[in-house]
Amino acid sequence: MDDASLRADMIEGLEHQIGEPIEPPVLTALQRVPRDPFVDDSPRGGAVDEDDPHSLSLATVVRLVTALDVDEGDTVLVVGAGIGYSVAMLAEIAGARRVHAVDIDRAAVAAARSNLDAAGYEAVLVDRADGADGLPAYAPYDRILLEAAVVEPPRPLREQLAPGGRIVYPRGAGVQTVAAIEPSSTPDSDAVGGSATTTPVREVTAASDADADDDPAPAGFETVETHGPARLQPMLVDGEQPGMERNRTRREDAERAERGRRRRHGWEQDWIDWDDHL
Repeated sequence: MDDASLRADMIEGLEHQIGEPIEPPVLTALQRVPRDPFVDDSPRGGAVDEDDPHSLSLATVVRLVTALDVDEGDTVLVVGAGIGYSVAMLAEIAGARRVHAVDIDRAAVAAARSNLDAAGYEAVLVDRADGADGLPAYAPYDRILLEAAVVEPPRPLREQLAPGGRIVYPRGAGVQTVAAIEPSSTPDSDAVGGSATTTPVREVTAASDADADDDPAPAGFETVETHGPARLQPMLVDGEQPGMERNRTRREDAERAERGRRRRHGWEQDWIDWDDHL
């Protein structure tokens, strides 16, 4: 079976999995972005989200990119570069020079850069940074995508969103809902920056009609679209990268034990030091 047939089968399987046709811009990106530089394709369509924090399932990628609703020329920030595949899809839609990505894991940054270069998207900027801080040097962004689960997007990311922009993130813990939020269409004194926002909001799904009091979106924003379910790793902060102990007490105890192991002890060492000075 040739590559075109395999890709057609993959897309048909994805549409069956997500339960709806894939929107044209996302479909075109799926057809154009090569998979080989990013992952070793298999009947599974990639790694399962919870099994590998750096590789999302294709169904999750499609849900995230669809919810982001990117147009050509939009400036995009991706928090959590991972292996770079979803970044490449967004670069295909918006333009490579319009897409920026950050990841707290240095190894992930190196892998994403290498993969994007191999796939022909070397113009994408991938930087090592704490995703909770965003990338203020290139703000504002028309679209911000979080590839890590949070209860709500960190305030710096909300502040880096352009007027009328959109943030997409996996909302919640455990099994999450992919949520798209936009600045509220009604004045809100608690909005980011302290000023009222009057940006109109498109009614995309029933989420737009929900009672504002029940909307878990942060102050000054409202949920305009939801997809799901998804299961992504939680957003990490410095000290929580893969390979590091996340429990602070155990981590600090281990560091103190290691320092103690390397410290010179006892009268034998005193005699050695004394001899060195004779």
